[in-house]
Amino acid sequence: MTIKRILLLTLIFVAIWSCKKDDGNDIEVVPPRLLSEVAVENDAEIQAYLKTHFYNYEDFEEPIDEGFDLRIRIDTIAGANADKKSLFEDAKTQVIKISSSDLGLDAGEVDIEHTLYYVVAREGIGENPTPVDSVYLKYQGMRLDETIFDSRLGAPVWFDMQGSGVSGNSGVIKGFKEGMPKFKSGGEIIENGDGTFTVTGSGIGLIFMPSGIAYFSGSAPGASYAPLMFEVNLLATNTSDHDRDGVNTILEDLDKDGNLFNDDTDQDGIPNYLDTDDDGDGILTKDEIKDANNDGVPDYLDKNI
Repeated sequence: MTIKRILLLTLIFVAIWSCKKDDGNDIEVVPPRLLSEVAVENDAEIQAYLKTHFYNYEDFEEPIDEGFDLRIRIDTIAGANADKKSLFEDAKTQVIKISSSDLGLDAGEVDIEHTLYYVVAREGIGENPTPVDSVYLKYQGMRLDETIFDSRLGAPVWFDMQGSGVSGNSGVIKGFKEGMPKFKSGGEIIENGDGTFTVTGSGIGLIFMPSGIAYFSGSAPGASYAPLMFEVNLLATNTSDHDRDGVNTILEDLDKDGNLFNDDTDQDGIPNYLDTDDDGDGILTKDEIKDANNDGVPDYLDKNI
């Protein structure tokens, strides 16, 4: 009996070991797809959606009914809605160039064009944020099949669109950073008496983006290579000065390429927007805002001062 048990256990061990070995051999690492390939597919998907859907634009025509909840509602152009104006007719575009290295990929693709689409239902009465400012908003993120993957329509949230880290990743996707400046923030803040408040004249609309300026091969929206759309309601904007040196963050992008991490005047490894002494001369930037020699270069960037 003991020998039989030993033989049985041996067979079981061999079978399990063989299965594990086979499983290991079956693992195949699939590299991310090419940006150029996915961009074309995503753009076709977005255009097809825009051309076959409309939003409740009539609800946003002035004057807006007092009881209207300011929500965008999308439906298919068909049947009783066959005569509606498509989202494609309302959409505006911006071309954004992305290289594979921007996504941490080594495919060697450079400046692949991606088209951002946006629809302004209500422009807003305040200021337009820049891509590096902080915004206070309500939003909802969806895939084109209208599956919701993220929603903050109840309680508004502050987003620092640039972030304060030195890794080059703010945590806010490129399409969102570039889309929000298309809208203006609201105006007067009205207390409702129940702990909530209302912001008048906020900017409301939709942003559509290909995956190359969203999550690309990541699964954050529930699917890889998924083009996304966001419903946004921009309540307020805070102009950012991340290092509090008296120079707005957007002005620290000296070469105006949209990348703050390659602007490092004193080459100390700290980008200017996080550096309290941009030129490394021992004098704080906030104390060198002036242009003492009138050469057009502020003292905090002027090596001749």
